[in-house]
Amino acid sequence: MAGHRGRSVPRRVVVIGAGLAGSFAAAAVTGAGRSVTILERDQLPTGPAPRRGVPQGPQPHVFLRRGLLAVEELLPALRDELLAAGAVPIDSGDLAWLGASGWGPSGQREYELISATRPLFEQVVHRRVRALPGVRLSEDARVAGLRRGDDGTPWRVELSDGASVPADLVIDASGRGSRLPVWLEEAGLPRARTSGVDAKVGYASRLYRLDGPPGLAGIVLQQNPETQTGGIALPVEDGGWLVGAVGAGELRPPRDVDGFTAALAGLRDPVLADLVRVAEPLTDVAVHRQTENVRHHYEALRGWPAGLLVLGDALCTFDPVYGQGLTVAACEALALRRALAGGFGTGDERRLLRRFARVAALPWAIATGEDLRFPTSTGRQSAGQALLGRWTRELGRLSTHGDRRAQAALSGVYHLMVPPVALAHPALAAAVVRARLRGYGPPEPRPATLARLSAPG
Repeated sequence: MAGHRGRSVPRRVVVIGAGLAGSFAAAAVTGAGRSVTILERDQLPTGPAPRRGVPQGPQPHVFLRRGLLAVEELLPALRDELLAAGAVPIDSGDLAWLGASGWGPSGQREYELISATRPLFEQVVHRRVRALPGVRLSEDARVAGLRRGDDGTPWRVELSDGASVPADLVIDASGRGSRLPVWLEEAGLPRARTSGVDAKVGYASRLYRLDGPPGLAGIVLQQNPETQTGGIALPVEDGGWLVGAVGAGELRPPRDVDGFTAALAGLRDPVLADLVRVAEPLTDVAVHRQTENVRHHYEALRGWPAGLLVLGDALCTFDPVYGQGLTVAACEALALRRALAGGFGTGDERRLLRRFARVAALPWAIATGEDLRFPTSTGRQSAGQALLGRWTRELGRLSTHGDRRAQAALSGVYHLMVPPVALAHPALAAAVVRARLRGYGPPEPRPATLARLSAPG
């Protein structure tokens, strides 16, 4: 599996996995006379429906703002198609957000989000990707391994039925369960170093129908190390609302309806329990507990084989509570497109993997830095993580007492729209000093619209 001598541009591309990461990768490489084959082990549903290969499919999903911009560049006008299919636009500044220090300010314009069920996202994306020139999506195609071609072809992707597919470039986008570490080891390469943080977080969700009160954009009760629990409610297509509960360790919400309802009732604020009390349930409760953060450091592996890339959850998985995975996958795919436009060829793979690693670095720091604070977590924060965490919590406290600059900085970094250095703006430092000396002032009130959910009748 050593790299080829010389340098050539890939013409035949095989993408392993038709999930959103694989679909974004296919969109990134299409064009310039390339053929793109997507190998998907599932039979894809004809309409929006959960499928076996996406175990977190029934759970809430959003793109951070940076991710939505990346997707729009990969698949122009996808936002409009999602909205036409029923997805709901939300301004993040309108969310009722309860953080560790209290309710955040609302009514300030921030970043547009698109809320929909994961199956609807996939259906719209699959429709767009299937229509791209040179793309073929092969279903019920389970990949059994990789081997070097013996006919001048860089790669043969072997399928479980005995067939194989030739490729100049193979992109592993098969997700958290990727078999790439095993395939590399079978080929004589050492296993790449991995990093991992597991806070033993689990979450559960259920789809409801609700005629929402005016002005209710969505609700977030942020999980924190003190309570170890949290929850979320987001509007989705067809008048639906996805309501979720999250917990760590023994507080992970269960699958049964009574246990799920009890988990909502036990949160710091009763709003989600009030919501489901007046809503019509449409599905059973779905649970998900594969939430460990895992990062494969393929970029550091010497002798990385030419003609092979990996992105999305197959490269770096995040605790889904932070909503970063789809955004990172989209940004990695965009980096791939830009590399191809800049003359990417055989032998450039490791350099591109280093670029992917940089894309994932900030989301990884955010997710692991928070998860390491939980008593259920493996590992401990570094001194730098602990210092940054204390500072961001201080800014969070400012925001819950009405400081809009602090709120804008935190939101901008979280949505990957501004660099972390924005958190160190001198005006924010001065505001922290003033608050410590003179007091923080009155806290933001609980959003008035939430009271309508608990009103009699």
